[in-house]
Amino acid sequence: MLKRIAIASLAVTLILPVSALGQTRSRTSRPKTPAKTAAAAGSEIRTAGATRVADQIKFMTKFIYLLGGVVNGIAQVDEAARRNEASPELLQKNQQSKLTVKTSIQGFREALDKLETDFRATPELQPYYIKLAGSASGAASAEEQAAANQFDAAGRSLLNVINRLTDVLLAMRQ
Repeated sequence: MLKRIAIASLAVTLILPVSALGQTRSRTSRPKTPAKTAAAAGSEIRTAGATRVADQIKFMTKFIYLLGGVVNGIAQVDEAARRNEASPELLQKNQQSKLTVKTSIQGFREALDKLETDFRATPELQPYYIKLAGSASGAASAEEQAAANQFDAAGRSLLNVINRLTDVLLAMRQ
């Protein structure tokens, strides 16, 4: 019996260090980050598209707000020029204002062209492209009107573009 106890304690002594050496790493499992689902990725793309549309609305409304005062000033200087009451410096400044308005409207048309192209090329945004289509052509009309010094009509055309962009945002919200 004493012999059995000695063999058992010797076996336990020999086994314990081996099992202790085998357990050097901790066995905790790491939480796995869930992969993005296709629906979540589509939602992010739609949100980014809606943000771009909203940014265009913000830029254009601010521009139209400022355009009212600029157009009024341009009209006054043009009237003074017809009566030969405008100084050359004032006429130069008026020409610069006209060029700035024309360049700004051209920039809006280019941005809307890119927006339409991106909506058409992105599968998640294609359903909204139908409402967006024509925005760039509305801005192109405004650009033509501004080139003909019809700044008031150009502003109205841009208002129609803003209405179209707002309809796109409403469609994207649903």
